[in-house]
Amino acid sequence: MPDSIAATDPARLGLAEASALIARRALSPVELTAAVLRRIEALDGALHAHVTLLADAAMAAARTAEAEIMAGGPRTPLHGIPYGLKDNYDTAGIPTTAASRVRRGHVPRTDATLHARLQAAGGILIGKHNTWEYGTGTGELQEDLFLPPPNNAWNPAYYTAGSSNGTGVAVAAGFCALGLGSDTGGSVRLPAAVHGLHGLKPTYGRLSRAGILPNAYTLDVAGPLTRRARDAAMAMNILAGHDPADPTSLGLPVPDFTARIGDGVKGLTIGLLRRFHERDFPADPVVVAAFETAAAVLRGLGARLVEVDVPFTVQQYRDCMRPISSAEALSIHGPDIRAHWPLMGRALQGKFLGAMAISGAEYVTAQRWRRQMAEATDAAIRLCDAVLMPCAMTRVPAWAEGEARFQDYMMASATCVLNVSGHPAASVCAGFDPAGLPLSLQIVARHADEATLLRVAHAFEEATGHWRRLPVGEPAGGKEQDA
Repeated sequence: MPDSIAATDPARLGLAEASALIARRALSPVELTAAVLRRIEALDGALHAHVTLLADAAMAAARTAEAEIMAGGPRTPLHGIPYGLKDNYDTAGIPTTAASRVRRGHVPRTDATLHARLQAAGGILIGKHNTWEYGTGTGELQEDLFLPPPNNAWNPAYYTAGSSNGTGVAVAAGFCALGLGSDTGGSVRLPAAVHGLHGLKPTYGRLSRAGILPNAYTLDVAGPLTRRARDAAMAMNILAGHDPADPTSLGLPVPDFTARIGDGVKGLTIGLLRRFHERDFPADPVVVAAFETAAAVLRGLGARLVEVDVPFTVQQYRDCMRPISSAEALSIHGPDIRAHWPLMGRALQGKFLGAMAISGAEYVTAQRWRRQMAEATDAAIRLCDAVLMPCAMTRVPAWAEGEARFQDYMMASATCVLNVSGHPAASVCAGFDPAGLPLSLQIVARHADEATLLRVAHAFEEATGHWRRLPVGEPAGGKEQDA
């Protein structure tokens, strides 16, 4: 993007564009942060992306970053870049509520590891993002929390998915160049899908979860939401790396995720996994068309396309995940359930009540079934450099369509497949539906090969240019006004 965009509204820049301008002193962190805060002031009253806004602290950090960069240049590509956190990330001295009345008074003494790494890199924390309560749910509206649900940045009359919904809104609306969410069954990728963003769920264990309120120990993954793959790669260079504070953290070497991102897909083998949207679920025709168009784009770029399959339906993956997620959440949050049940919202209470009916035998059976599923999924993926599969299989619903339709959007997705198997996966924008809302697909890679995933995603994003299309205009209407 040209410097003229930074001059008109630098808040609309992606991470890579803003970083490049800051590096050559064509944009200052103060100018960028001020623009972001102006945009939040103008728009967030209708969008509800934030639980906590840190305007004064952000401006102070921006002035410090500006002085440091003027004196010696940026110490990392994220120096002076605004970012936001889903409000289940611990932030020392700053409330971490997880959108729950139970935790409204909770102020951590330490930082989540990923937040600490962004701070050390010179990033500027703008605020904490709205979310489903405790970062959990199956698509329920969750209107009975202390903040209203976020509205879609493309059109406030539309759904935002979850549970990193406020983070998706914030990145799409220009409230930050980078947002960090968490993903147990699709909670990074589906908010990215409804907003046309790049939502990356790395390999299980690739990013530290220390200091993030857990949902399910064996499924949770932290991940970035950005405008495009190049932005995510730059963030991963800062975020990835072993953390002794997280016992599930991988001890693998961290590659430079940007090093080969521009190498294209010529000669790569890319699998097409069609069963989820052709046999398991009657996907919307516009979703199917977007998938086929994406395959044609990658073929045109020189990739070798092959058909791959797995022996399980998407519903079987979900049926495997549900008892694991529910039982682990119950074991994690038992003390809060006993002490604060009346303060919890309807959706969270419903999840915990359902979890109480799961036996130990059912949990163990689900974990054994999961191993079979993970091995079968890996057998299909490891034949390829990357695999294309659907993300959400329906169009983004309007608020007026009701709660059953929201749950349908969440459940009619193939995101949980990769939480069960642990593979890295990203939601990328695959175009737009007739209402102007984004469409999505997933790009998946072998375990710990986020670099190839990002390379394929980057080639697709640059060839299509979908990521360059932004929400426009002032929000108007929205769920509250439509009710």
